[in-house]
Amino acid sequence: MPHEPLAKPLVDHRIYTIRLRKMGEFLEVFNRMAMPVLMDTLGHPVGFYVSQVGPLNQFVHLWAYEDLADYERRCQARDSHPAFPAYLAASEHLIVAQETRLVRATPMPGWRTHQP
Repeated sequence: MPHEPLAKPLVDHRIYTIRLRKMGEFLEVFNRMAMPVLMDTLGHPVGFYVSQVGPLNQFVHLWAYEDLADYERRCQARDSHPAFPAYLAASEHLIVAQETRLVRATPMPGWRTHQP
């Protein structure tokens, strides 16, 4: 079975640990202040998630890139965006820790992406 090429094979997998009982406030600040900047600089996200089992109070977001150069270019645009420092200042007291991972997609011949 032929496989389609992966559209954006590099994914930035970010995990923010949020202060206890502050997830709602963080999500409001993120949506209001970070999302406009991120949509403008990073493009459309893969998705957003909140932990339910295991380490709690974690917010996960995923962004896909063509390659490492695309990732670096878009991150530079985000970091130099004039509105980004305001988001960082507004969210600083809400975030306990941050993890960033870059993961690369790999072909998996046994996985079918389309139903028959």
